[in-house]
Order: sequence, then C-alpha cells, then structure tokens
Amino acid sequence: TSFLQFTEEKLGQAEKTELDAHFENLLARADSTKNWTEKILRQTEVLLQPNPSARVEEFLYEKLDRKVPSRVTNGELLAQYMTEAANDFGPGTPYGKTLIKVGETQRRLGAAERDFIHSASINFLTPLRNFLEGDWRTISKERRILQNCRLDLDACKARLKKAKAAEAKAACEGDAVPDFQETRPRNYILSASASALWSDEVEKAEHELRLTQTEFDRQAEVTRLLLEGISSTHVNHLRCLHEFVESQTNYYAQCYQYMLDLQKQLGSSKGEIFSGTFVGNAESSSPPPAATSPPAVGAATLPAVPTIPVVPTIVGVPNTVAESVLNPNEVKPPASGTRKARVLYDYEAADSSELALLADEMITVYSLPGMDPDWLIGERGNQKGKVPVTYLELLS
Repeated sequence: TSFLQFTEEKLGQAEKTELDAHFENLLARADSTKNWTEKILRQTEVLLQPNPSARVEEFLYEKLDRKVPSRVTNGELLAQYMTEAANDFGPGTPYGKTLIKVGETQRRLGAAERDFIHSASINFLTPLRNFLEGDWRTISKERRILQNCRLDLDACKARLKKAKAAEAKAACEGDAVPDFQETRPRNYILSASASALWSDEVEKAEHELRLTQTEFDRQAEVTRLLLEGISSTHVNHLRCLHEFVESQTNYYAQCYQYMLDLQKQLGSSKGEIFSGTFVGNAESSSPPPAATSPPAVGAATLPAVPTIPVVPTIVGVPNTVAESVLNPNEVKPPASGTRKARVLYDYEAADSSELALLADEMITVYSLPGMDPDWLIGERGNQKGKVPVTYLELLS
C-alpha cells in the first residue's frame, strides 16, 4: 500500500500530507548541517594528511578497527637525511655543522606537526565523525520511519475517501423506489446489500486511519525532537572549532619560534663559518681572495651569501674595523649612506656590541668599510649596536 501511494504521488495522482513549516525548516537545517560537516571533515583530513594514499590507508585501518602504524613526518624524514649527510661530509665542517642545526630544527618542526595532527584529530575530526556516524544515522533512520508512516497515513486517507464515495453511490442507488413490475427487482436488493458492505468498509478505513494517524503523530514528535537537537550539535562543533584553532595557533607559534631560533643560530655563526672557510684557504698554496664591498640587500629578502673581506692584522697596530664593530658607541655614522629600516622580528642582543630589537620598530642603519655584510650598525636614539641584516626590512 505504501509503495502504491509513493508511486501515485510521484505520478501526481495522489495527495500528500504536508509537514508544517517549522518541521520543514528543521529538516532543511539538519540536511545543511550534515552536508557541510562532511565537507569540512574531508577537507580537514586533506589539510592534516595531503597524501591521498596515506589517507586511504588510515581509513582502511580505521574501518578494520586496527591501530594506524606510526608514520614519519616529512620534516622528520628531512632531518634524518640532513643528519646522515652531515656525518658523511664531516660534522666538524662548516657545512656539516649547519646541516646538523637545520636538521635538528626540521626534526622539531616534524614533532610539532605530529602533535598538531594528533590534537586536531581528537578535538576536531573525531566529534565531527561521531556526529555523522552516530546522531545523523539515528536522525536518518527516524526520518525514514516517519516517511513510511506518512505514506501509510495517506494510503489510509485515500482508502477512506474511496470507501465513502462508494458508500454514497450505493446509498443513492438504494434510495430509489423499486418497480416490482420489472423483470429484475433483485437489483434493488443488491444495491441495499452493497450499501451495507461499503458502510462496513468505511468503518474499517476510519479505524485504520485513526491508528496510522496516531503512529504518524508519535513518530513526527520523535523526529522533531531529534532535529531540534541539531542546535546542540552546532554548539558542540563550535567548541571543537575553537579547540582546533587553538591547537593550530600553538603549532604555528612553535614553528615560528623554532625558525627564529634557527635563524639566530645561523646569523650568529655565519661570519665564523665563512671566516673559518677563508682561514682554510689561506693555509693552502692559493692566495687569499681579495676584499670586496658588501652587496646591496633587497628589502624583506634574505641576502645572498657574500664574500667576507679579510682585514690583515699588523702586529702592534690596532685593527680599526674590529674596534669599531666591538665598540659601536664610539662609531660615528657616515655623512651619507644611512637608511631607515623596519625590524621584522624580535632580536635579543648576544653581547654589549649588539643592539636588541623589537618587531615593527623603526631604526637607522648604516655600514662601515670592511664590516661583515650580514651585519649593520643600528641606531635608536642614543642607543647604538650591531644588528643582523636578516632581521630587517631596509627602506628607501
């Protein structure tokens, strides 16, 4: 009966009981929540694991209810390669030392990524997945039951309508005065009997309609309560979204700090590394390279590796460049060549010859002849000291 009712509705040959506007709004809100939750869930999975093969593998392990094997992150793998390369080239060489430092930072970045993925999976993906596989399945099941109840109700309505129409027709035929002169007076008796039969059919149809109406109303109430629970789902997902953003913020803050630490290490040791390289060259049969002037540094870009000039030291004669770098407060700025610079990151001075920096502040900078091109003299009011070029955005 329900299938026949469904078919006739699709063909436009049967009437359909419509749900009230509030119920329809609840249904639309639930469908929208389900669809967007699926999209957000899938795209978050892509964010946390861009490799589609790895995602499929994790999905299969999850469906088989088996523990997903631990997977090395890309940062950790890169760190492993860098460490192995450093051991091959020599961990005491300038290149080897730098590979070890960068590799250690990559390892820390990979570990931070692993923690972020774990946190996001528990605090964000799992609640969304639980909704789709738990509450939404329950809602879908009750909606299907409600749909069947509604089809049964409309089928009973159609049956009652037909029975009443047939009863009325039989009653009209039975009300006619019989003509006993006719050769077939038994038609009157048949009409009266048919009327009684249709009256019984109407009573049965009305009884079934009352039962199906009660069942439909009960199921509609159950479904309505579940649909109204979507508001609680939104509140829960909102809390999970805040936790996801918090874990993502912590992750990127960690990465930023790790890179700042690495940049500071490389900046403070770069002159030493390259000086060591030139000392090695000086010990060879080839003459030391000629001093060159520092190359210009573009704004907001990391400078290319420059050639560090070697300033000869004569016994008994002070090195004026070294003294000026070590005692920046005694250095006088050149008549021309000073520039304004914006500080990109906070910088903590390693010693009294350096100037501590705060992000986004403006300072005046200039270079001295023979000075390491990775450093400049910075001035802030009466304060003066060396500052690393990589922490600055030079302005015209």
